[in-house]
Amino acid sequence: MPIIQSVDRALRILDLFDEYETELKITDISSRMNLHKSTVHSLLKTLQHYRYIEQNLENGKYKLGMKLFERGNFVIHNLDIRSVAKKHLMELSMQTGNTIHLVILDGKEGVYIDKVEGSAATILYSRIGRRIPVHCSAVGKALVAFKGQDELASILKDYEYISQTPKTITNEKDFLAELDKVKEEGYAVDNQENEPGVSCIAVPVRDHSGNVIAAISMSQPVHRINKKAVNEVFSMLKDTADKISHELGFGVKASSS
Repeated sequence: MPIIQSVDRALRILDLFDEYETELKITDISSRMNLHKSTVHSLLKTLQHYRYIEQNLENGKYKLGMKLFERGNFVIHNLDIRSVAKKHLMELSMQTGNTIHLVILDGKEGVYIDKVEGSAATILYSRIGRRIPVHCSAVGKALVAFKGQDELASILKDYEYISQTPKTITNEKDFLAELDKVKEEGYAVDNQENEPGVSCIAVPVRDHSGNVIAAISMSQPVHRINKKAVNEVFSMLKDTADKISHELGFGVKASSS
């Protein structure tokens, strides 16, 4: 498939920005893109014209523009799973006081598409739009564990098992064994594999055809988690996921004429 160079460069510039680097100087962008400053300047001015990039007049640095926020909202509002799940996520969050997440699979990563902040929440690392690796997250495991053999092989081809903490799974053999456990137990656990001190439990959400299309999760400080707590959280998450799946048509028999 042919790649249009100017479009490729513009999109790569947008990808340089994240939650850690919200503003960049033109020299930083030029260096990271390995492009001359004049070329980068032209690309930035084009993106700025269409409001995908803005410039901070106080320091001269560039940042992502509001047009991306507008377009992102169009995508989010068109995700039926999000509108169906919202009330159930809110109910579970009110019941537990914890933050509840809704995550979908995009390529080889999970993406947070919604969250409901709990009244007693102390874990703040998540945000809508953030990507998360599948190998070290409960939601990631829940999203890929039930995939068919060929689809899973495609996801794991050339996959990088980057270590986030000392407890992160770092090879395919152990990850596949973990996914077998998820399929057997019906839920996935991240025990400080992505964030130190944080434990997370997740369960899959299915569509009308039975395919896993999302996962919901609850995160808590690790000191609150024991076997009894895991069972209680799993029960609540499963009940919520079942309600969402049912509204998406899973388990609903078509009426005969």
